[in-house]
Amino acid sequence: AAAANGVPFYVALPESTIDWGCPDGGHIPIEERSGEEVLTMSGFDSGERLSAVRLGPAGSRALNPAFDITPAALVTALVTEHGISEASEQGLARLRRQIDSSSPM
Repeated sequence: AAAANGVPFYVALPESTIDWGCPDGGHIPIEERSGEEVLTMSGFDSGERLSAVRLGPAGSRALNPAFDITPAALVTALVTEHGISEASEQGLARLRRQIDSSSPM
């Protein structure tokens, strides 16, 4: 939606979360969290008792991925503690060289 409307989309991430051995986003395993996290919510009822409320019809199921993979073409840039990098293979290679050259030996 951002790219289609000319809105820049920046991804802020610590360098420690970059898997340098992963060739592309298709190789990243996505953790699947419990569907109950999106099908229910908790709150206090009129008697001030904590209650869980179902948000979907009985028997509903939901997919609840912990995160998703945004295609690099839709990302304006990556923002790390090392600065701003292009969201591309070349940009990541430059970031890696920058990190390697600034690391203590």
